[in-house]
Amino acid sequence: MSVRFTGDLLGVRQRDSVFSGEQIHLRRDGHHAVIVELSGGVREYEVRGRRLLDGYGEDEMCSGARGQLLVPWPNRLRDGRYRFDGEEYQVPLSEPEKGNAIHGFLRWESWTVAERGDDRVVMEHTLHPRAGYPFALHMSVEYQVSCDGLSARVTATNLGSRPCPYGMGVHPYLRVDDESLELSWLEAPGAVRLLTDEQAIPVGTEDVAGTPYDFRTRTRILGTKLDTAFTELTRDEQGRAWVRLWRGRGDYGVGLWMEHYPYYMLFTGDTLPDRARRRRSVGVEPMTCAPNAFASGQGLVTLAPSESVTTSWGITPLGTP
Repeated sequence: MSVRFTGDLLGVRQRDSVFSGEQIHLRRDGHHAVIVELSGGVREYEVRGRRLLDGYGEDEMCSGARGQLLVPWPNRLRDGRYRFDGEEYQVPLSEPEKGNAIHGFLRWESWTVAERGDDRVVMEHTLHPRAGYPFALHMSVEYQVSCDGLSARVTATNLGSRPCPYGMGVHPYLRVDDESLELSWLEAPGAVRLLTDEQAIPVGTEDVAGTPYDFRTRTRILGTKLDTAFTELTRDEQGRAWVRLWRGRGDYGVGLWMEHYPYYMLFTGDTLPDRARRRRSVGVEPMTCAPNAFASGQGLVTLAPSESVTTSWGITPLGTP
């Protein structure tokens, strides 16, 4: 006798995607964001039909870390090795071609919905101790759409009985229509860029003044290739640092703001496996610490038992198409 299992029997809701899990739609005042179970990330965001993110489809596997949350470290960790509180640790190499561990553990984990409304959702995940990271973290991210845009508030809490190392990032790709980046203009707040070696690990710094990496005023991207981290950020009166991508000379665009993130990465996608996605958007990665921070300590957060830390970022439309 044959038995046919339905999606419900398997515990999979029919509305879910096999690629990114449950799809949570947030809507308000013409704004529409899709938050997904996978990574607790943002799959897409649009305003009145205008796409602000270069996301991915419901029937696609996420590539290039687009929209994913990067926990408990963003970016790269050389050789997957670090020392903390007098002990040596080794984590799996998730970027073996460069000999690095990249973007933490939670990109491919399921997050659960803790609270939900028409324009708001809270996603949660508990990172249990594991080989290479014997610490416990509770993660919570609150997303909300409003007339001002999409906002995200991320909180990490140390559930363990001893201090733990922590870093966090997020990886949306900003896009203005279907325009090539060569025709787009960029504003970004970093006064200093991080110089890297062949493993893309920081080995020094450089003031961006007078270099092709100075985007502190609106600058045409042209052929500039970016896979570059920046720090020493200019902030507004609210304490926010902004990255803005403009169509043409700036009639409209998209902006990403960040609070309590002292670093960010810009990525023009030149090395993405899918050639059709190259140089059509800018990956903007707010980071609480520098790449390789678990090893270097640069910007690393140490959470005491029961201590929490909260950071915020958001995306907003600029101008009128």
